[in-house]
Amino acid sequence: MENLGYAGGQVEPGEKGTQAADSRSVASPMNSSITLQTISDDTKTTTSTRDKWGRDIEFMLSCIAYSVGFGNIWKFPYTALKHGGGAFLLPYLIVLFIVGRPIYYLEMILGQFSSRGCVKLYDLAPAMRGIGVAQTIAMFVVMTYYAPVLAITFRYFVASFSSTLPWSECNPSWANCVNSSFVGRLEPTNGTAVGLQSSAELYFLKEVIHKAPSLEDGLGMPDWKLALCLLFAWIVVATILIRGAKSTGKASYFLAIFPYVIIIILLLQTLMLDGAMQGILYLITPQWDKLLSIEVWYEAVTQCFFSLSVCYGGIIAYSSFNNFSNNVHRDAVITSWLDTFTSIVADCIVFGVIGNLAYVSGQPDIQKLARDGAGLTFMTYPDAIAKFQFLPQLFAALFFLMLFIVGVGSNLGVTTSIITAIRDQRPQLRHWQVVLGTVTVGYFFGLLYLTPGGFDFLDVIDYYGAKYVTLTFAVLELATVAWIYGVDRICRDIRFMLGIETSFYWRVCWGLIAPAATLLILIFSFADFELQKVPMGYNVLGLFIYAIAVLQLPGWYCYAVWRRRSKQTESLRKAAHNALKPMDIWGPESDTVRLQYQAEEEQYQNSQPLERSTVQRIKKRMFNKG
Repeated sequence: MENLGYAGGQVEPGEKGTQAADSRSVASPMNSSITLQTISDDTKTTTSTRDKWGRDIEFMLSCIAYSVGFGNIWKFPYTALKHGGGAFLLPYLIVLFIVGRPIYYLEMILGQFSSRGCVKLYDLAPAMRGIGVAQTIAMFVVMTYYAPVLAITFRYFVASFSSTLPWSECNPSWANCVNSSFVGRLEPTNGTAVGLQSSAELYFLKEVIHKAPSLEDGLGMPDWKLALCLLFAWIVVATILIRGAKSTGKASYFLAIFPYVIIIILLLQTLMLDGAMQGILYLITPQWDKLLSIEVWYEAVTQCFFSLSVCYGGIIAYSSFNNFSNNVHRDAVITSWLDTFTSIVADCIVFGVIGNLAYVSGQPDIQKLARDGAGLTFMTYPDAIAKFQFLPQLFAALFFLMLFIVGVGSNLGVTTSIITAIRDQRPQLRHWQVVLGTVTVGYFFGLLYLTPGGFDFLDVIDYYGAKYVTLTFAVLELATVAWIYGVDRICRDIRFMLGIETSFYWRVCWGLIAPAATLLILIFSFADFELQKVPMGYNVLGLFIYAIAVLQLPGWYCYAVWRRRSKQTESLRKAAHNALKPMDIWGPESDTVRLQYQAEEEQYQNSQPLERSTVQRIKKRMFNKG
């Protein structure tokens, strides 16, 4: 399953193949001062070579910081608990192996080989450029609500330094409230225990987000404290991004490594809590009957998909700043497995704490204490921490600091993808201008989610503008790369770039398993589709965002055909066909390396028979066999 041998035609692997790879490394864009001629769909511009990571390890650390985020901390534990506990890990690991990791590696290859972001990447098939534009729209949607969650996290972090945790005790104005610091089980007396809420839950709903009962009366005005926290979050992101990949790479040492220091501390503390092992055992105890449910496998693929953050554009953007000869195979394997390891450790921490909460509160049903999404992070976990007898402020501060740091790392990848897409299309814009413009827009849109109706609005926007857009265009991305551009050509690109042959495992995952699995997820999602339970205007807005994204594909296809037809050298049918072929400038960033690549590719194409049967074409595309 590893990439084993060097390719060198009739030459031994250790000779010319290695030499060619080395020469390409010397001529790589990182070491080149040559200017690169790039052609957008509108204009021809000349721009300097792309910004690069200071060291190769900074790329891997940045990918770790990007992939490890809120999904690992709050979505994975609840999803695993709901769908079979320990039994859920088996389909998740299988899906990671045959879908998640192959897509992760594929996007790294594409970004590094072409030094392009997710929009400019489609120089490999200009008619499909709408895929990259739609993915950028999805990333913009994610960017608008990711930072507001960071803002709430930062507010909790600051509140953790209070002499008494503010969510540990009830406000006198709160009805039916019980102190989260209370240890023990309330016995119902004349119905008094019915409808009680913890002070941690009410603090989040009433003091932090001022949650409205519904969206019937609109969103409302944003909370000024959260607005300041949001401003701080964007200042942190802008400060790191302002100098491009080099400053992001330097920050990655802290953003990728320090959270694991906190995670280890929290894990050790959690294991010493009374009832913690019961919570962890409850999580990992397999419910084997759940493996027969299609929904469990659907959730495993979805969780793997969104946990690794593939098909959003962030991985492509980050890898586009790589040295041409960087070993992305190693990076993809390490990062994907580390992401899974983090999810499992986060599970142990969260459910160890919930087990302690069940122990001290006398609640036998642990599942009743677990909440989905933000509720797990901002209600269940603070409720449990308030019951700690030893320095609850310390562990609250550590938890929310860890959450803030992993959130910043993920937000950097999201924002970088958007900035890269803009600069690829408009290279004349200065980097700092694009950064400041993006974070400013992100800040003002983010205020919408800090209103009393903000969390309900977030669910709607995420449902239509992120989930469905991403799944739809993930299918189209994989189909374009694997079957229009071709698995066989991807393998030749890898051999040219890294000097290694691609194994059968990667070929079959890229060509068959990953596209089929992603298509099944999309079909299952549409079959399960239902309008959100909010006023119809919000559903219309969500559907409008989805429609705008979907229309990018036919719109850019027509534009690509029109551009070719405007030269008056091709018929409409031929232009529609040729618009799916790579542009003349497709290939590595360095002029020298690109010319060498194009010469080798032309030589290969000329050596192939012109007429092939369908079976022969499939064999060639999948396995490089005629």
